[in-house]
Formats: sequence, C-alpha cells, structure tokens
Amino acid sequence: MNFKMMGRFVGQIIAVEAVLMLPALGISFFSGEQAAVTGFLYTIAIMVALGGVLLLVCRKAGSIFGAREGMVCVGLSWFFLSLLGCLPFWFSKEIPHFVDALFETVSGFTTTGSSVLSNVEGLSKGLLYWRSFSHWVGGMGVLVFLLAIVPASGREKGFTMHLLRAESPGPDVGKLVPKMRQTATILYLIYIGLTVLDMIFLLLGGMPLFDAVCTAFGTAGTGGFGIKNDSMASYSPYIQNVCTVFMFLFGVNFSCYYLLLLGQVKNIFRDEELRMYVGLALVTALLIVLDIRHMYGSLGETIRHATFQVSSIMTTTGFATTDFDQWPSFSKGLLMLLMVVGACAGSTGGGFKCSRVLLLLKNLRRNIRQSLNPRKVQLVRNNGKTVDEKIISNTSSYLAAYVVIIVVSFLLISLDGFSTGTNFTAVLACFNNIGPGLEAVGPSCNFGAYSDLSKIVLILDMLAGRLEIFPILALFSRGTWRGR
Repeated sequence: MNFKMMGRFVGQIIAVEAVLMLPALGISFFSGEQAAVTGFLYTIAIMVALGGVLLLVCRKAGSIFGAREGMVCVGLSWFFLSLLGCLPFWFSKEIPHFVDALFETVSGFTTTGSSVLSNVEGLSKGLLYWRSFSHWVGGMGVLVFLLAIVPASGREKGFTMHLLRAESPGPDVGKLVPKMRQTATILYLIYIGLTVLDMIFLLLGGMPLFDAVCTAFGTAGTGGFGIKNDSMASYSPYIQNVCTVFMFLFGVNFSCYYLLLLGQVKNIFRDEELRMYVGLALVTALLIVLDIRHMYGSLGETIRHATFQVSSIMTTTGFATTDFDQWPSFSKGLLMLLMVVGACAGSTGGGFKCSRVLLLLKNLRRNIRQSLNPRKVQLVRNNGKTVDEKIISNTSSYLAAYVVIIVVSFLLISLDGFSTGTNFTAVLACFNNIGPGLEAVGPSCNFGAYSDLSKIVLILDMLAGRLEIFPILALFSRGTWRGR
C-alpha cells in the first residue's frame, strides 16, 4: 500500500475543503453571526494544521498507485471531508450533538438531503450556505474536482483513472478525451455551466439571490437540502417548474452534454440508458397524475406536483412541493420504485442507476435465451456495442452487496422500534442518497428521532451509496491493508 501517496491526497482534500469553507465564513462574518464565525475559524485552523502535517510528512510519496489505493484513498478522503466539514455546526452549537452534526454533513456531501433538523430556518446564513454548498461539492465528486484543478507531475499521470473510477457513479467509467485530467475539467465546466444557468432562471422568477444560490447548489448536486422548513412548497409554480427541469437535467449522464457540445445529437438519442431514464420518468409521472388527480384543485397543479416529485425522487434530489406521504399507496409505491432505480450513470444522481438496471435486464434475457439454445453464443449489447463480461459480473456483485447492505441496515435500525415502512424507506432514502422517505421520515418529518446507533448506520449507508459501495467496503476489508 502506498500510504504516503494516499496521505498526500487526503492532505490536498483537506486543504481544498478549507478554501471552500471561506465563502461561508465570509457570509457569517458580514451577517454578524459570531457563533458561526467562531465555528468556521476553529475548523479552518484544524484543517490547515492537519492538512499541512499530512502534506509535509507525505511530500516524498512513491509513484506506485493501483486500484486498491484508489478505493482506499477515495474512502478516506470522504471520511475526513465529512468529519471536518461537520465541525462548524458543532463548534457553533447550532447542532450541539456531534452525531447529528456528522449526519447532517454526510447527508450534504453525499447529496442525500436527509436531515435531523426540525427548524431549518433557525440556522445562521453562513451555515445554511455551507450546508447547501456541500451538495454542490459532493455532487460531481471532490476528487474529480481535485484532478481538475491540481496539476500533476509526470509520475502521477498514471493513477488518475483509479481515483475517478473509485468515486464516479456507474458500472463503467470511461474518458471523454484521452487525458483523464482533461476529462475531469470538462465534467466540471459542464457542471458549473448548468449550475449558473439554473441560478439565472431562478433569479428571473423573483427568487432572492441567497435562496437562488442555495437552491441551485441543491439542484445541481441532486442533494435536496432546502433553506425553508417546507422545502420548495412556498415558492411560486414557476420556480418549482424550473427546479423540475434542472433536477431532471442533472440526472442525465454528463457525457451526453459533451456529445451535445460536439454536435453529435444522433448519438445522444441512440443512448439506451437515456431513453430508459426519460421513458420511466414520463410513464411514472403519467400514472401518478391519474392516481392523484382528485387531490388537487386543477389538472395543472396535479401535473406540477407529480412531475416535480418524480423528477426529485428519480434523480435522488429530495426536494418536495407537497407531502407525498399523503398520496395513495400506488403513487407511493411508484416513488419507492424510483428510489431504487435512480438516475443515469455519470450524473450527480444516486440510486442503483438506470444503466445497471438495463444491464441486469439484458443479462436476464441473455440467460433465458441461453437456456433455450445452449449451443448458441449469446452476447449482451448496449448502444450497439458488446458489453464486457467483467462489467456484467461487477453489476451482479453490486446487486448482491446492495441487497445485503439494505437488509442488514434495515434490521439494525429496526431496533429503535419505528414502523416497518419508516425503517425500510429510511434505509432506501439514505443508501440511495434521496433524502425523505415515508411515514415518520417523510417530507414533512426528519431523522432526528433515531438513536445514535441508527444514525451511524445511516451515515455509513449514505457514504456507501454515494461511493458505489466498494470503496467503503474496501476500508473495512482485512485484505485491503495486507501487503501486495
């Protein structure tokens, strides 16, 4: 294990986080929020000291860096990112319980949006900003951000793919251009461009600047932390519709936007995952409209709420315009389905991913045909190309780990005595990085009533879901820490 190289990367991540915390410190200072200012200053001082020590000790790192180091490096980076990122909430006493502060911060960086707060509007502006900004930082991935901004020496150019693969969502990660660092830069430029565009449309709808910035961060990262207690319900229909569109856009594989910039529109429409994503969203929205049409005053209002919640849940954003826990069982069942399926690979959305569902269905069809014609070679194809058997095997392994983690987590948090629906949707909401669940963790409630043990389990679920399970499992695997 190349511990020095991993230590240097963790040191760089801590240094980047300290810099990213400065705008929140500035907002707290100019708003006269002394407790928040103190919290940020203490945290930044700790980050500078810890990051400086790591960078100094690990400055002469070796060049050997493989997939194992990549997974461990990503897991450790996210652990320190969350552990240090929660300190302003704790030092300022605005979230006085450390586990609650950690839960809120992990929920932010993993773009989950689940909260322990009953009065969000009671937070200071600086901490509200940091809370929403954590969504934006975690949406595309902090190591992707590091790869885009930190220049690499010649000996470091070989392991950037290991880092991107360990942090990026989806069954397979590829390059947009030959150089990995350029790929990371392109992804972030697209990400920034869409975020700014979203912000402009929100401002055109009369949303205050601070609200627009925080909402755009939550939408871009598909996180869902609102700055109002009712999430998005009190905003105008125009603003809700803007959020519906942009949540859906951020759930699309970002490689599609790169193809759009290159003018390869036909290749976008041929993308099978995109067609599944769009088709599933349209069908479920239509079914929910038909199911809840009697609950609202007009067809337009019904369509607005249905499309907003479909876009919010499928992209794992978690914003809400209405208490969908009051919807009929059929509509709630459809939303639970979307919780599992999630958005596209290569997007900022969470969930199992449409691409994996597509591969599993195609592999199932292949196996059925193989049983009927044993001598005939059956291949799985996606977008006209043969899918590597290793990717199919990894997808099956991911499904197995996915189910086991959900079952174990469900059993552990069931010790708190909440209803089956509450516990099951709480695990689904955290593991798939969605935010609200149903019943006692629905859109009008929060996760504050769970015990510290359950919150820690859900914290690990959020991290595992955001990092696609394996980097977190690698941290707890004995074989990871053995010699080569």
